[in-house]
Amino acid sequence: MTQSSYPVQEVLGVPIAAMTLEGALDLIDETIAAGKQIQIGVVNAAKMVNMRRDSMLRADVLSSDVIFADGISVVWASRLLGRPLPERVAGIDLMHGMLERGRQRRYRVFCLGATDEVLQRTVERIKLDYPGVEVVGQQNGYFDTADEPAVAAAIKASKANILFVAMTSPKKENFLGKWGKGLGVNVCHGVGGSFDVMAGKVKRAPALWQRLGLEWLYRVKQEPGRLWRRYLVTNTLFGLAVLREMVSPAPLDKPNVVRHPGAPRR
Repeated sequence: MTQSSYPVQEVLGVPIAAMTLEGALDLIDETIAAGKQIQIGVVNAAKMVNMRRDSMLRADVLSSDVIFADGISVVWASRLLGRPLPERVAGIDLMHGMLERGRQRRYRVFCLGATDEVLQRTVERIKLDYPGVEVVGQQNGYFDTADEPAVAAAIKASKANILFVAMTSPKKENFLGKWGKGLGVNVCHGVGGSFDVMAGKVKRAPALWQRLGLEWLYRVKQEPGRLWRRYLVTNTLFGLAVLREMVSPAPLDKPNVVRHPGAPRR
């Protein structure tokens, strides 16, 4: 499978790759083997809602070379709309799959994001669980806009095959939208809170909760004060958007293209 040959389904105006996790990993392996570059975007219900009210986030996500359905609700919506996606391709599963395949292929990885403590634990887990993968650089996610050129330069100098960006949305999308194409990394992948899970700071929902589409609720259960309102609002708005699309399908409105000040031209 090549970057130009995979099928795509449009869900609420977002072109999502109709691929399985294994197919996504094959695409990544082929990209690295060919010395090419691919920037991965992932969407869930909350992000798709926020893309409708944040033009820069929308432009940055849509600038990705391939977009996967990170949330099971997006997969369900695709089927209700008659544009079925085969399965969920969760960002954290994609990360672990890349690391697992990297054991044999000796991939070079740069880890960006989280706190220093979580980042160090994550790097240690990668070295322990995935021998053969080389961590060629790390940087916490707490840096200012003024520091971005130095962070980008360090990533480029590392000659990494894979960049994992473990920052919150929209910061990770904004960073990749601004710098990703110029980093010289084969695969850029925003993994959100995956480092927190890998480091043992946050527990991932059990498989049954994931299959039932309740992973978001499990997260709220762990951090109710911070997350309950966010998920309640975005899940409701996402459901309403899907319902409107079912009742009255509308053509995709072209997003405004937002250029980041000082960003390298693509």
